[in-house]
Amino acid sequence: MARLSLLPLLSLLIPSLCFAVDLDNSDDLLIQQVVPQNEDPLLNADHHFTLFKAEHGKSYATQEEHDYRFSVFKANLRRARRHQKLDPSAVHGVTKFSDLTPAEFRKNFLGLKRRFKLPSDAQKAPILPTNDLPADFDWRDQGAGSCGSCWSFSTTGALEGAHYLATGELVSLSEQQLVDCDHEVCAYFPCDPEERDSCDAGCNGGLMNNAFEYSLKVGGLQREEDYPYTGRDGTCQFDNSKIAASVSNFSVVSVDEDQVAANLVKNGPLAVGINAVYMQTYVGGVSCPYVCAKRLDHGVVLVGYGSGAYSIIRFKEKPYWIIKNSWGESWGEKGYYHLCRGAHAHNLCGVDSMVSTVAAAHVNK
Repeated sequence: MARLSLLPLLSLLIPSLCFAVDLDNSDDLLIQQVVPQNEDPLLNADHHFTLFKAEHGKSYATQEEHDYRFSVFKANLRRARRHQKLDPSAVHGVTKFSDLTPAEFRKNFLGLKRRFKLPSDAQKAPILPTNDLPADFDWRDQGAGSCGSCWSFSTTGALEGAHYLATGELVSLSEQQLVDCDHEVCAYFPCDPEERDSCDAGCNGGLMNNAFEYSLKVGGLQREEDYPYTGRDGTCQFDNSKIAASVSNFSVVSVDEDQVAANLVKNGPLAVGINAVYMQTYVGGVSCPYVCAKRLDHGVVLVGYGSGAYSIIRFKEKPYWIIKNSWGESWGEKGYYHLCRGAHAHNLCGVDSMVSTVAAAHVNK
């Protein structure tokens, strides 16, 4: 997974290869489903696979592997077409994940523990006033490799924002420390490293609140430069003399999008769980699918919201969340995901179901 800076302004990504938004029921040649806007739509799938390999530096060890990946690529074109019809206000098409099966994508790039549910006695964030929330808000305007470690990026993203609010210092924190070291701490129930899905498990998944609890226990997280990300499980190398940011407390935000927005504005970026089913094919725009499961499988950082972007589904401006992902700037809207919100999109893709806010403590240096 690749790190994104929290604060730089977002510029729109104009995709070189994307869906022509054509919602007819034509069963024309496969490659007509996904075409560059300035290119003959009759070009064949081999040509687009060649472009995909060149753009993303893909190579395969054997002809057999090449042929298999080509078959997966074509299956993902069909899948992206389905996503485009279900989510017409976004753009779906070829991404750097287009040669991966859905199972491979989940294993390598998602990592939120799926069997976990927050207990009823989890510490809840206080209810905040919502009358004077700004219409638009974005913390970026205020001063990952193949590893299922999304939960660690969600954790560090939220803590980086909290640390900035507490100290005025913007620091990049170490996801690798969490991947390597956070294996025996759980926020809400006994953690048995021998029991599947009981503890955070590095590249095999974890939970943001467990990671916050780990950070409380050990004193904090190091800088990324002192404990760099490798994208694989390793031996813990934590050095408590190099702690750069510490957790003071953390809490669960109410499943109410006004409260989510209020906590975002007051407390900084939020750690969020989401269903990522549309994200493998997402190229840009505001994702506002007709239907999306609420089973959470991916950890992200909520950094802001917008008051309106045009929704084809509802023929009007639709408010949306701005979500920081961990897959690098070559994915989505320069590394960000826009997901619609509002009365008719309540908890879409489970985005309001697991939201945590964290407060940072001052670190004595």
